[in-house]
Amino acid sequence: MKKYFLVITFFILAVTINAQELNARVTVNYEKLETASKERLEDFAKVIEDYLNQNKFTGDAWEGDPIDCSFNIFFTSGTSDLNYSAQVVITSQRPIYKSNRNSLMLRIQDSKWKFNYEQNQILYFDPTVFDPLTSFLDFYAYLIIGFDMDSYEPLGGSDYFARAYDIAVLGSGSNADGWQLNSSTYNRRALVEDLRDSDLQRFREDFFDYHYNGLDEYFTNKEKAQKNIAKLILHLDEDLDKINRRSVLLRVFFNAKHAEIYQYMKDYPDKEIFKILKKVDPPHISTYDKVFMEEE
Repeated sequence: MKKYFLVITFFILAVTINAQELNARVTVNYEKLETASKERLEDFAKVIEDYLNQNKFTGDAWEGDPIDCSFNIFFTSGTSDLNYSAQVVITSQRPIYKSNRNSLMLRIQDSKWKFNYEQNQILYFDPTVFDPLTSFLDFYAYLIIGFDMDSYEPLGGSDYFARAYDIAVLGSGSNADGWQLNSSTYNRRALVEDLRDSDLQRFREDFFDYHYNGLDEYFTNKEKAQKNIAKLILHLDEDLDKINRRSVLLRVFFNAKHAEIYQYMKDYPDKEIFKILKKVDPPHISTYDKVFMEEE
C-alpha cells in the first residue's frame, strides 16, 4: 500500500508499527446542561480521547500513521442520576499521496447517543459486551479504520466492518436508543448492513480505486486519476436499479465527498458525469450545478 512504501529509518518504523490506530481529537459542548451536570463532565473529553487513542482496536500492530479523526460532542440533556444524551459529529481523513492535501473519509452526524457516565469513570475496552458509552466509541473506531483500509486495499476494511456490525447487533438486542434498524436518514445498523450488502460490493471496490488509483494518482497522472473517479460514478449509475435509493452508505459517502468530487472533476472533459451525479446524489445537486454555471 502506498502509505507504507516510504523509506524510513528502523527507529521510525519501530515507533510507527507500535502506534495505535487513531489520532482522535475530542471536543465537548455542554452549554445546554445545568451547572451540576457540566461539573460532572469536566474530565469527559480527556477520558474519551484517551480511550480512543490508547486502545488497540485491531488487536494487531498498526503499520502506518494513526488515522486523524475527530469526535465533536454536543450534550443535549443530563440528569441527576448521571444519564446523558448527546449529538456527535464524527469525521476522519487520510492523506492524499504525493500532496499536502487530505481527503475527508467520513462526516457523520449521529443524533442519538444516550449513556450513563460518572466523573473519573474508568472505561474498559471489550467489544463483545454492549455498553451504551464504550460500544458507541468502538463502533465508530471500527468504521473509521474500515473506511481507511478500504481506500488502500480492495475490500480491505471488511473485518472491521464486521466488528462494527457485531456491535450494532448487540446494541439492537439491548433495545438501546440509536441502534435499532429503521428508516431514518441516518441509522447505525443500516450503515453496517449496507457495508455487508453484496449489491454494494462493487461500490466498495470502486471506493478503493477512487482513492488509491484516483486521488492518490491525481498529482502524477491526472487523466488516469479522473477516469478512476468517474468509474465509481458510472458504476453507481449502472447499479442504481438494484441499490436501495435510501442507502445510508451512499448518503454517508456523498456527504463526505460531494465537494471533493466537484473539486477534482470540475475540469473533466465529459460534463455528462455531473448530470449522472445529480441523479445518483440528489441532495447535493447545487454543488454539481456549479460546473454548468461556470460554463455559461
